[in-house]
Amino acid sequence: MYDYENSSGSELIRRAKRGDPKAFSMLYSRNYTDMYRFALYMLGSSHDAEDAVSDTVISAYEGIARLRKDESFRSWIFTILSNRCLKILRGRSRDAAALTAEDVLQEGKRKERAKESEPDFAQKYARHQDVRDAFLKLEEEERLIVSFSVFGGYSSEEIGGMLKMNAATVRSRKSRALGKMRRMLEEEL
Repeated sequence: MYDYENSSGSELIRRAKRGDPKAFSMLYSRNYTDMYRFALYMLGSSHDAEDAVSDTVISAYEGIARLRKDESFRSWIFTILSNRCLKILRGRSRDAAALTAEDVLQEGKRKERAKESEPDFAQKYARHQDVRDAFLKLEEEERLIVSFSVFGGYSSEEIGGMLKMNAATVRSRKSRALGKMRRMLEEEL
């Protein structure tokens, strides 16, 4: 019996390319937490994050045979995930454009009622929510760069390769995005 738990990533990828679902499952389990965290911060909703990760896993499983470089698995699956997150965000933009004024008013009332009923311990986490809110106010590309860097642990060169841009541009845009977030958080104080 094959020892999936102690196998190297490259061996699991080779097995997954040959159609071994257990090998793919192990690859997925090794990356799930980072993928979910990335999607959660990109989308701001646990439901949407779960959907994005699930769709990504299905796409990756179906397309693993097309993975050119075994050592690129992580960046490959994160690229699929980031594209899925962007698709969800674009869908939200279209949905938001279709909202009526009454829908917006009802949503505001719902949020106000939720705030009033929150327990006191919620204040402890308010700063965390402020950071998430600031992150979600960034442009799509800025969120991608910050997410890949902070949650995915990718270098500027790796991010540049995934987003088809120069590493120096990635560093500059990341710095600008983090500066924007810092200013938004300072305004909150």
